[in-house]
This record gives sequence, C-alpha cells and structure tokens, in this order.
Amino acid sequence: MESTTKTAYLDNAATTPVRPEVLDAMLPYLAPEGVGNPSSAHRFGREAKQAVATAREQIALALGAEPNQVIFTAGGTEADNLAVVGGALAARDAGRPFAVAVSAVEHPGVLEAAYAVERMGGKAIVLPVDESGQVERDALRHALQQGLALVSAMWVNNEVGLIQDIAALADICLEYATPLHTDAVQAVGKIPCTMQDIPLHFLAIAGHKIGAPQGIGAAIVKDRQAVHCITHGGGQQFGLRSGTENVPGIVALGVAVELSVQHQQHDAAQYGALRDFFETKLREIIPNVEVIGARGPRAPHISNVAIPGIDSEAMVMHLDLAGIACSAGSACHTGTVEPSRVLTAIGIPHDLATRSLRFSVYKQTTQTDVQHALDVIPGIVNKVRGLATTLGR
Repeated sequence: MESTTKTAYLDNAATTPVRPEVLDAMLPYLAPEGVGNPSSAHRFGREAKQAVATAREQIALALGAEPNQVIFTAGGTEADNLAVVGGALAARDAGRPFAVAVSAVEHPGVLEAAYAVERMGGKAIVLPVDESGQVERDALRHALQQGLALVSAMWVNNEVGLIQDIAALADICLEYATPLHTDAVQAVGKIPCTMQDIPLHFLAIAGHKIGAPQGIGAAIVKDRQAVHCITHGGGQQFGLRSGTENVPGIVALGVAVELSVQHQQHDAAQYGALRDFFETKLREIIPNVEVIGARGPRAPHISNVAIPGIDSEAMVMHLDLAGIACSAGSACHTGTVEPSRVLTAIGIPHDLATRSLRFSVYKQTTQTDVQHALDVIPGIVNKVRGLATTLGR
C-alpha cells in the first residue's frame, strides 16, 4: 500500500531532481539507436563525440572558460581530487612545493584530497575562517609565503550557504603566482558564477546539484600542464581523465549548466523568497531559533537553523516520518554525533551545532512545501524535546 503522508523535499543541497528539459536531452543517448562510444570511428561514435563536444561548449560558455578546459568527471568529488591531488603532483614533479592549503569549511572532497597529498609525503595546511566563513587573509598570506602548489576554497558552503569572496582570494593567490581551485558545486545557478574575470585555475561542478543526474560532474582546468592525471587508462579527455565518457550524463550536464546560468537571477529570487519566508515564520513559532550564518553573505537556497533543546539526528528521523526531507549538517558526512566541523570552524558552540538542521530549496519547491514543514515542525520539536527529557539528555 502506498503511503498517503504528505511530503515536502527540502534537502536539495544534497541532491536535486532531474529537470524535465535535462531528461529530454539525455534520453536519446540512452536509446538503442543513440548508443555510441566517443572513441569509435563509426557514425555512432562520431555522434557521441559531437554530443560531448556540444556539452563542453555549453559549459564553457556558461562559466567563462574554453571548451578544451572542461574535463568531465563522475561528480564534484572527483573534480576536486583532480584539482587538488593532480595539481599537487604536477607541482612536485616540476620541482615546486608539494603542499596545498584548503579552507576549514571545505567539502570532504577537498579536505580529504588535501590529506591524501599529506599521506603522499606532501603538506596539507587548513586555513582558518571567520564567523562568516571567510578565509582569514593573514593565514592565507602566511601559507603562500611558505610555498604552495595550490589553494582551495569553496565558493558556496554546502552546509550553511555562506559565500566565499573568491575574487579577493584569487587576487591574493595571483600575487604569489599560486593556482586557486574552487569547489563551485553549490554556487552554479545560485549566485553569479564565472571564471571570466577571476584568475581561477580550477573549478569543480556537480550535475546532481543543478537538475542533472547523479554521477556526472566536471573540472574546469585552465592550464592542463598544471595538473597530473589521477585516473589512468586510454588517455581520453586530453589525457587527464581516462575512461569511456558518460555520454548521456555529459549531455545532461551541459543542458543543466546552461539552463542554471541562464535563469540564475530569476531562480535565486525564488529561492531567497522561500528561504526568508521559512526563517521568518520559524522564528515566530519557535522561540530562540538561531539562523546560522545569517550575518554573513549567503547563497539563497540553504537555511541552516539551530533549534534549542532538540537533537538534530532525532529531528531528521521524525521529520522523515512526517514526510519532510532535510539534513543534519552535510549529507556527505553522516553517522557521527560530533558537531559539524564546518559549524565548529565558524565558531558555533558545540551545544548549538548539535541542534542544527539544514533545509534547502530548488526549482520544484513551493511555498506549500515550506508551509507544510512549518506546520509539522513545532509538534515534532515538542516530541523530540520530550524524548530527550525522558532519556535524561
């Protein structure tokens, strides 16, 4: 029997549904007559190769790059690893410092890549941030003075939505002739996001955050000499990422990026209105709710709120039973009772950090969805608080 529970999907920072236009674009490449390996010489292969080239052009035009700078990956994490690990290895082999510096609020795809460099014999520096998530400039300059292969700082934080001043960091890195990588997975389609006027060397995107399927992403690599291949094989994609290209996914990514950038201003206004409505009403119905990151520049689609007296994991489970999808921090780093390292890095106290929930919207989200969440949250808060009292927490 199907559930009749009313649902509201408010976890779009974890993954988004596939946009109808994206699905329409990729379906022909899943049909029998659309099958072709881009490396094959016959017409099926040539058609697949052209589809990949078209997607490269779409992404390059949308993000202010050149088509031959677009390297398709299995997602944002692989794109981050290509930049951080591949960039560090290229620097080492060129006789430059085998060291990377990353911000304290990075996605695990960047942070763990930096630690991988360390395990290879290099150095990983974690740069502190202020309460608005901005990399501390003095710490950055100190790290650059020591010599770095590259710096990495995410454009929009995936847990809180805080926007990093990437242009300012790029200018500082340029002073020291050090490449800058940014994880722009949560930025594309949410804020203006282009490499056109910013001296970035690497940029990572993921399809499933902007209406394409899971399992497809891209790294924009300005200088292919500044990065080493970390996926070896047949030498596809200019020798930087071997393996047969995921043609349907690549087609989907090209359309998703193009549409996301074209409609960014309109969509951002919609997301921001929903987020502001949610936060305003939530603070009216539940006393002492704190909106984390509200005093800093934020992307419009993420709301991270701390509710006194609740356990965030318990809230997520009870909200799920009520048909509401959200996250307790980042969906990519679950199963721990420790507070999010991102929240800790921006100075959120331990007790508050363990009571935070992330709600995030996308194109399909309506005010009815948000209102449904607002209608059920107070009762669930009371239930979770009661359970905590019973268990003596």
